[in-house]
Amino acid sequence: MTTPAESPDNVSLKIMVIDDSSTIRRSAEIFLGQAGYQVVLAEDGFDALAKMNDFKPALIFCDILMPRLDGYQTCALIKKSVKFHATPVIMLSSKDGLFDRARGAIVGSDAYLTKPFTKDSLLKTVREYTASSQPK
Repeated sequence: MTTPAESPDNVSLKIMVIDDSSTIRRSAEIFLGQAGYQVVLAEDGFDALAKMNDFKPALIFCDILMPRLDGYQTCALIKKSVKFHATPVIMLSSKDGLFDRARGAIVGSDAYLTKPFTKDSLLKTVREYTASSQPK
């Protein structure tokens, strides 16, 4: 059932959230799910890369500090992929430093969202980076 704030166009869009924090994953899942998006969760970069081909996300939120494969490495691998290089990747971090933003830009991230994020800031970012994916 769609609420007035939701758009039926959102249902076809899949958003991937890569974060080793279950709290962040759950918050993003609730916020995005309430807005009508399909949400794919991944605990780290390896988990995300394994799921990407099956789910083909329209947008990816990627935490920077994760075990095994950090967000910078994950983003770089996504952006080097022929299939997913055009998929927007938004870096997530509790740090809001210039160095972190610059390093994210170097590996190809499209934007940077500071944690903890609000529902409004998360959805605004999704709308901004998926506008061209949604039917007019």
